[in-house]
Amino acid sequence: MPSDRLKVIVTRRLPEAVEKRLTELFDVTLREEDKPLSRADLVAAVHEADVLVPTITDTIDAGLLAQAGPGLKLIANFGAGVDHIDMATARQRGILVANTPGVVTEDTADMAMALIMAVTRRIPEGLALIASGDWQGWAPTALMGGRLGGRRLGILGMGRIGLAVARRARAFGMQIHYHNRRQLRSEIEQEVEATYWESLDQMVARMDIISINCPHTPATFHLMNARRLKLIKPDAVIVNTSRGEVIDENALTRMLRSGQLAGAGLDVYEHGARINPRLQAMNNVVMLPHMGSATVEGRIEMGEKVIINIKTFADGHRPPDQVVPAML
Repeated sequence: MPSDRLKVIVTRRLPEAVEKRLTELFDVTLREEDKPLSRADLVAAVHEADVLVPTITDTIDAGLLAQAGPGLKLIANFGAGVDHIDMATARQRGILVANTPGVVTEDTADMAMALIMAVTRRIPEGLALIASGDWQGWAPTALMGGRLGGRRLGILGMGRIGLAVARRARAFGMQIHYHNRRQLRSEIEQEVEATYWESLDQMVARMDIISINCPHTPATFHLMNARRLKLIKPDAVIVNTSRGEVIDENALTRMLRSGQLAGAGLDVYEHGARINPRLQAMNNVVMLPHMGSATVEGRIEMGEKVIINIKTFADGHRPPDQVVPAML
């Protein structure tokens, strides 16, 4: 399929450099407004496009794919996560799906450490005190937090991002523990001095800080459910830069309100932007608007991967970051 005839539809505003390059290479439709497409507009997009470039804010479900035109042969996702795409239906319809893996690793790990520090050192409370104009100067017992060095960090999901978090945390003198589907090779464990826990229940019960770094899948939905959250020590904190659905948000809110958990640092939420207002009202919770991957460098690299995936497909080859193959 010649690239100069490839109809590419992008569902969100992307960095200017990425949009410019897409325009140079393809017959591309870009967004003028930086907000998600309506369902009707998504239907029109999949009907017209040869290639759709969606983001996590787009729900690409079976109903939508059923209305796709015969030209739609590639979904080149802008982002690594593909849980918003019905992969089984895409496979059945012979639509390739590609993503942008590995780009957000370092940026997300940075944000996980930022949240760990923000919660344990009570940084937002300090900022709020300064902003209020009520600060009266230093005091021996004011805003006392906790020291990171020596604390046990339990990492749930030791993939690229989890391992990047471990490397950073080790530099702070933290003790690294992890639970994963598979135990890491011994040389990797030795690099970050990590201890593997086969039992997630046993690990979370002994940690001072828990970092969620696993993807959202049917197996990880509410992996941190009410029962498991109650195993965590009352003076521990939990940080999530992965997917909100991994934690039962209502149970987490109840525990934070009742003092059964010391604090939380969250960049993602179970229901997206519809956050539990009781969670927002607590001063022991640091909340960010899903900005873990929000660096200029990272977003441009994501765009470059999208372009490479589309260009490779247009040239008749398998996209390098293909997730779902066409049916044979």
